[in-house]
Amino acid sequence: TCIYDLKTQYEKGMDEAARAIQEGELVAMPTETVYGLAADAQNACAVEQIFLAKGRPQDNPLIVHIAETSSVYELAETVSDDTKKLMEAFWPGPLTMIVKKSAAVPYETTGGMDTVAVRMPNHPVALALIAASGTYIAAPSANTSGRPSPTTAEHVMTDLNEKIPLILDGGSVGIGIESTIIDLTEETPMI
Repeated sequence: TCIYDLKTQYEKGMDEAARAIQEGELVAMPTETVYGLAADAQNACAVEQIFLAKGRPQDNPLIVHIAETSSVYELAETVSDDTKKLMEAFWPGPLTMIVKKSAAVPYETTGGMDTVAVRMPNHPVALALIAASGTYIAAPSANTSGRPSPTTAEHVMTDLNEKIPLILDGGSVGIGIESTIIDLTEETPMI
């Protein structure tokens, strides 16, 4: 596993990470909550690598990370007024919204469900990687399922060394708890 310290290797690290995502590989990246294990959310084979690296059940849906709110209109079948209000109020930030998925999202990403979980992280590295890769990124926490969520690149290295090719070290992340999830597929939204 290669670690790029973004304080000293930002451009090279981001270029390599974007290339890796485009080629269907895994990359650990910082978000404002935890380090995420990133792959192209629209590439079923890449998404399967997340499940293998984490030891995660394949029916456990992944969160799709975006860099622009307009992306929701491609990922969701429809975008409700509630969804629009929440995007305006809380994105970028640690809020994940569950909406009915469009055909743009493979069932491998959604754990076989007709819904998709979407969020826009509030971290410059995550946003830059999503934009540079030219795709949407599925990114659960970068740890073996059942282990504590990582808040440093070292935590990721300790847990996933040799299971993933690349880690972007953006320093310690602040929260250490995953994003809040709100289901907007029912008449009454539910956290």
